[in-house]
Amino acid sequence: MSVKFKILAVILLVVAILTSGCLSEYERNDGIDDVLSGTEPETGLDLKKFNNSGEVIDFLEAAGEYRNIYSYGYGGRGSADMTKVMEEIAPVPVPAEASVAEDYSTTNIQVAGVDEADFVKNDDRYIYLICGDKLVIIDAYPAEDARIVSETEIDGTARDMYLNGDRLVVFTQDYEEVYTIAEYDYIPRPRSIENTHLHIYDISDRSDPVEVKDYAVSGSYYQSRMIGDYVYLITTKYPYYYGGVIDLPVVRESSRTVLKPDIYYFDNPEDSYNFNTIASIDIMSDEDDVNAKTFLMGYSNNLYVSKNNIYITYQKNPPYRYYDALQEERFYDVVVPLLPPDVRSEIEKIQEDDALNSYEKWDEISGILEDMYNSMDEGDKDDLLKKIEDAVAAWDAELEAAMRKTVIQKFAIKDGRIEYKARGEVEGYPLNQFSMDEYNGYFRIATTTSFWMRNRGSVEYNNLFVLDEDLEVVGSLEKLAENERIYSTRFMGDRLYMVTFKRIDPLFVIDLSNPTDPAVLGKLKIPGFSDYLHPYDEDHIIGIGKETDSNEWGGVSVKGVKLALFDVSDVTDPKQLDKYEIGTSGTDSEALRDHKAFLFDKKKNLLVIPIREVEDGYSRQRVWQGAYVFSLSVDEGFDLKGRISHFEGDEDEYGYWGSPSAVRRSLYMDDVLYTISAKLLKMNDIETLEEINEVKLPYEENTYYPHPYWR
Repeated sequence: MSVKFKILAVILLVVAILTSGCLSEYERNDGIDDVLSGTEPETGLDLKKFNNSGEVIDFLEAAGEYRNIYSYGYGGRGSADMTKVMEEIAPVPVPAEASVAEDYSTTNIQVAGVDEADFVKNDDRYIYLICGDKLVIIDAYPAEDARIVSETEIDGTARDMYLNGDRLVVFTQDYEEVYTIAEYDYIPRPRSIENTHLHIYDISDRSDPVEVKDYAVSGSYYQSRMIGDYVYLITTKYPYYYGGVIDLPVVRESSRTVLKPDIYYFDNPEDSYNFNTIASIDIMSDEDDVNAKTFLMGYSNNLYVSKNNIYITYQKNPPYRYYDALQEERFYDVVVPLLPPDVRSEIEKIQEDDALNSYEKWDEISGILEDMYNSMDEGDKDDLLKKIEDAVAAWDAELEAAMRKTVIQKFAIKDGRIEYKARGEVEGYPLNQFSMDEYNGYFRIATTTSFWMRNRGSVEYNNLFVLDEDLEVVGSLEKLAENERIYSTRFMGDRLYMVTFKRIDPLFVIDLSNPTDPAVLGKLKIPGFSDYLHPYDEDHIIGIGKETDSNEWGGVSVKGVKLALFDVSDVTDPKQLDKYEIGTSGTDSEALRDHKAFLFDKKKNLLVIPIREVEDGYSRQRVWQGAYVFSLSVDEGFDLKGRISHFEGDEDEYGYWGSPSAVRRSLYMDDVLYTISAKLLKMNDIETLEEINEVKLPYEENTYYPHPYWR
């Protein structure tokens, strides 16, 4: 048989196999009936449901979503099994009876009762870690006997996890290779589809975790929360269209299709679209207690979750060349009213003349303007141009601000059920999840409006909006701290604490007791800024950020990491009680960007943060990395107990940036402080910091570790 004939035979065989049963999962259902959500579609609220994939394609084509997409012709279905075979690890026997800690820390979260995923979890005895591609369980209490009791290989790229009693949930991402024949192509071609997996483990025997479920939800991992026994997962997926086939979101358990979520869209057009799938899974159930709905909307930016609602926000960006399209409106609405009455009258007559097209109208109008300017003396001309330029600048500023908005989508959740509730818009963009809050039925959000104008340069200011249950704005504070932007916010009941920065750090105290009339009560201006605010108690707040100083060029130089304790008992006159500065310019902490790296316990007067410290005289390529441990109280302020390093033996403590010996998390059990890096778990006495024990972790070079330090 010739080589060409062999190739043709293989092609025909592949085509026969794929067309017989593997073309598109939406053309067949793998032998099971389509499983739908089982709930009636929401009505009203501008929310509508697609009935089939063809309607999705028609909608996206009409919206212009595919105008810049080159169709490679790689559509379809026919997946290859990419699951790795897990290596068996000999379990370490666990004693039948063992002591447990009476007091222990858990993940630092935003909302009580709404857990957040992390790559480290713990209970009163065990510590659970994602170490590269392994799930590692450590019997950590008592610390003197700490040891690894199991290592379980994880399929895919591990992200983070949840712990709930004897159940552990690990999120991973992988790519599934699929095949289809694109429109007018002649052979199936491969491509990759990203999936987010939710692995549920039974860890009743910590020495031998058993995977009981492996759910895969289409799309990339966005965020998640756990409320009670339900995990709520949000994935995002761009609606790629490969000519004839569009991949609609699906939920699988192992190889079974469990759910094909209903797909909803809104009458309100967006400037871009993504499939946003919200899935809920009862992780304690042995059945498929799964619910999911997909919403075609903008790309998710920030997420806030209360016990009853999910709020997804995304930017509503101005359309391409929107400014050019509004030039005519600006001329007639802003410029013409400022012209002399006789000139204005002539222009208005031309504007109303339907016999002229737009080019002919402007030809006549421009001639009138030229004659007007030529007939004016220089003083009158300058005065008129100044009025016009000021009016145009004000109009442009309002337009720019109106074009930069955040869309808020609200979804009610309860016992795994998901229901769309409302849509709202506010000016500006939120910084992160702490820029949002729900309290007494109201949703509060702090935003920064930022844009650039040709005649004014950079424009920045900040806003606070209070929205009701229907996401209608009922109260606001706008244009706060002009020429600055938000660096951190914290809502605490009827108050908002907000830090903005450009040259100095104003800490605003804002009263929200009247939702329709929020008011600034007081502010404190000090050097530096806070990237994260954490409650100490009702009258005191901890801030962590950077110290700053004026430089010789009249600007601001950023220095080391700064811890501050603020007294807000007198809301009209907030004060900085104490501060502590670490290192010089270049010093950093993961806690500035990830609140889960921040450990605080008021009862123990304990504050621990990871630090990578640059000191004078050291190259910026070689920095100290470890944990700073403080005692903190209102009376004494910050008292450094000591530093904990994970560099071992003769190893130089001043290692390279992003070293695997850099401490990333800390927790406590009773009187033992545990610090965690990629390579080591170290245990120290919480009072004296005397080392008790350490456990080496299964670190491997060139292996992905969740949440890289520099994120």
